[in-house]
Amino acid sequence: MPVNPDALAVLQDKYLALHEFVKVAKGRLDANLWDYLVGATETETTMRRNRMGIDALALRPRVLRDVSEIDTSSTLFGKKIRLPVFLAPVGGLEFMAVGANGAVTAGEGASGFGVPIMLSSVSKPGLEDVAAAASGMKIYQLYVRGDAASIEDSIQRAKGNGYDAFCLTVDTAIYSRRERDIVRRFAKPWRAGATTDAQRYQAQLNWNDVKRIKDKHPDLKLILKGIATAEDAQVAVEHGVEVVYVSNHGGRQLDAGRGSIEVLPEVVQAVGGKAKVWVDGGFSRGTDIVKALCLGAEAVGLGRLYCYALAADGAAGVVRLLEILENEFRSALGLLGVTSIAELGPGFVHAAMPTNLPHVHSAFPLLRLDDSGY
Repeated sequence: MPVNPDALAVLQDKYLALHEFVKVAKGRLDANLWDYLVGATETETTMRRNRMGIDALALRPRVLRDVSEIDTSSTLFGKKIRLPVFLAPVGGLEFMAVGANGAVTAGEGASGFGVPIMLSSVSKPGLEDVAAAASGMKIYQLYVRGDAASIEDSIQRAKGNGYDAFCLTVDTAIYSRRERDIVRRFAKPWRAGATTDAQRYQAQLNWNDVKRIKDKHPDLKLILKGIATAEDAQVAVEHGVEVVYVSNHGGRQLDAGRGSIEVLPEVVQAVGGKAKVWVDGGFSRGTDIVKALCLGAEAVGLGRLYCYALAADGAAGVVRLLEILENEFRSALGLLGVTSIAELGPGFVHAAMPTNLPHVHSAFPLLRLDDSGY
């Protein structure tokens, strides 16, 4: 279903800056869901390093260039998208979205703006309903909860419903200790089916499974999400993977890890152009996206950021958030002296001292970092 233009028009004045979505979302989500959304694992060090790594890069602008016409679009798998971003897979969207349609609402927002959605297998409604509602690019992401036949069934369903690519998440062999959830005694409803036996299948997932999938489906555009080293990036390329997706699960899995943008250069070098590289992990502003593209990422996944918009105002909220992000991105390109993403490269970034205390919301200095939970 298309996004209601009247609903979107109302939001043009309601939201003028990205941090305004955070405020509204916090007021609408209960405390358990809010902590799930903003929290991470144990000390939350990896999450903070996501932001620290982004903030530790400065931009190097060029001047006296004609930037009167700027193109913010990109292509993924040969299809044009409005911005080089996608909605990253997030579990439990049905509990976050305004209304009862969860992942369908997110898909409508993504398609309404013109970027892909990567649907998590632990968000409802399922892949069929999202495929019917989202007219744009769609990617299906699987948490393995069964044997090879179960994986094959998911691939066939995704193919049959027009998904453009298939993603395996590979950094959840062991489910982490997310202490915000633990101390609240919050059992996430969307993990109800992840019994010890079901989780065992994710723990057993290995490179032989990747080989089996590629051998059986050589035409399948396969993405591995959760790559965090050059070594694994190289192995992924050797297995014919189309996209190496750099991610640390938003800091939700391994604690004391590196920030995603710190990992990105070594992965890009290891891939050597034989696969595309995507990234997520703390990217919250237009300049953040620019930095990732300068370091070789083809696309940037948005996770928490779009969930704020989804919780605040549904599909129209997602479109409005992406409009603001697009304005930030266009401004950054122009002030760097470039007119398209093809002109970006490592020469536009430089190591620098971060100026913000790393925090899940340190990209939004107008939010107070106090006991309110921001």
